[in-house]
Amino acid sequence: MARKLSRRVIAQHIAKQLADGASQKTLARQLAAYLLETRRTEEAGLIVRDIQTSLSEYGHLSGKVVSARELSASTMKAIESFAKDTTGAKSVSLDTEVDEALIGGIKLELPGFELDTTIARQLTTLKTRYRKA
Repeated sequence: MARKLSRRVIAQHIAKQLADGASQKTLARQLAAYLLETRRTEEAGLIVRDIQTSLSEYGHLSGKVVSARELSASTMKAIESFAKDTTGAKSVSLDTEVDEALIGGIKLELPGFELDTTIARQLTTLKTRYRKA
């Protein structure tokens, strides 16, 4: 049986391998096999998040953009450019999600960074300020 490694150690190892150009598919299989063998499959989501954080140390950012509507290719390019400029990353990979409850604007989530320019957030802020007054 494999010995139990911390999530951080696992994430740093996989991030280094990915930064060095290792196959994502091979690493995913190895990670899955390790998690099954050590009966830690419930930690998979946490480990993926830790890998994303560790990858940012190598200049590779992975994050999520949430918007009320589908974003155009030019808008996505602008967001990626903003993320690169703001963080100094070499590369940025963004997943997109549509959430109509946001009404408008975007929410950008990166490891250690979040930008929320949604109308829903602005309305919540106004509502909170109004209650305090």
